[in-house]
Amino acid sequence: MKLSPISVAANPSINAGDSHLKAEPRKRALPEAADEKLSRDLLIFASGLMFLAPMLWLAIYWSFGLRFSTTIPLAYQGLSAIALLIYQKTKNFRFLSLLQLGLFLFAPFVMQLAIGNFVGGSGVILWALMAPIGALIFLGARESIPWFAGFIVLLILAGFFDYYVGDSATTIPIRTVAVSFAVNLAAIAAMLYFLVRHFVQENAANRAVLQSQHRMLQNEQELSERLLLNILPGPIATRLKAEEKNIADGFADVTVMFADIVNFTKLSEELAPSEMVALLNEIFSSFDLLAEKHGLEKIKTIGDAYMVAGGLEFAGRHHYADAIADMALDMRGLVDNFQPVNGSRLEIRIGIGTGPVVAGVIGVKKFIYDLWGDTVNIASRITSEGQAGSIQVDTTTFKRLQSRYQFDAGQTIQAKGKGLMQSYRLMGKREPVATRTALQK
Repeated sequence: MKLSPISVAANPSINAGDSHLKAEPRKRALPEAADEKLSRDLLIFASGLMFLAPMLWLAIYWSFGLRFSTTIPLAYQGLSAIALLIYQKTKNFRFLSLLQLGLFLFAPFVMQLAIGNFVGGSGVILWALMAPIGALIFLGARESIPWFAGFIVLLILAGFFDYYVGDSATTIPIRTVAVSFAVNLAAIAAMLYFLVRHFVQENAANRAVLQSQHRMLQNEQELSERLLLNILPGPIATRLKAEEKNIADGFADVTVMFADIVNFTKLSEELAPSEMVALLNEIFSSFDLLAEKHGLEKIKTIGDAYMVAGGLEFAGRHHYADAIADMALDMRGLVDNFQPVNGSRLEIRIGIGTGPVVAGVIGVKKFIYDLWGDTVNIASRITSEGQAGSIQVDTTTFKRLQSRYQFDAGQTIQAKGKGLMQSYRLMGKREPVATRTALQK
């Protein structure tokens, strides 16, 4: 199962279908494949250049009275124009490329045969180089091999006819032949240069587009990673992206804390919805920072209740019970310092329990990482039974913290669904022994 960074960023709920995390990416592709568009544009560009080239041959052959030879460039132009018209209607790039490359290859050979030899034709067969080079650029390395082989065969055949059959004499003055050679070579060089130059420019432009899209994809991936880590713990997100299903783990010892705002239901009736959400967001965002500070894992918020845990595999601190206690004290101090709302001071009550839990991801839509077990129930019940401003802990947590933290005398509470149970109220941290000794002196 591959995680789509773009989809996660766009929709945190992520409709996963048969798996936990699966979504269709938002595509930013070019209208057509970049390499196909480049090949098409280059072929049409080359066809246009080769369409103009016969003008040069017509002028040269007509000036020497070679009337038959002028029909070959005219036929080439006609066939090339027909091929382009067919392409406009069918958009069959394969047909266009094969026909044009065939014209590139055979037209110069036929023209040289009409003249009789290499010298008289001023090396016109060199124009056939456009076929293998064009095939290399338009069709690719593998498909260019037959065209190059065809050029070599035609070159050998031209040499054979020139040596054994062709008329070695020429009616064209040698100076004119030399000029024609220079013109042909210059024209061929110019054609090849502009063709390759156009290829390089278009290729560079396509690379720039791809690089820009790659940067945009990286930015969206980073955004989606941050968003996913805001929803799930880092290791759990990694396991989901690795296509792991049914993520569930058992932990023998975890400290769980619940905190809720006292009388928040009544307060929410007095506040506008926007004010209530803004208040909760401010408080819980501060709690998030405290969880990060103490190396703990925020699990979820439920209405005006906040749940955090320590002791999971990915928790940052080894002494997670101490970390939970420190965070609880910080949370109480933070809420005590809040400005009164509608004339009333905000207060919270906190419950802490320690013991085994089961943790895992549930759901395929708006999924969540959650904890279950008696430890979670105890922490929740202790919170409900606590007084405003109190931090209640169960017996296991008390035994683990009593040497470093101050507690009041234990009390028996009637916890819903649990019956009678012992709880202890956390007052604060004990002073280190060295500090107490120094103060006593």
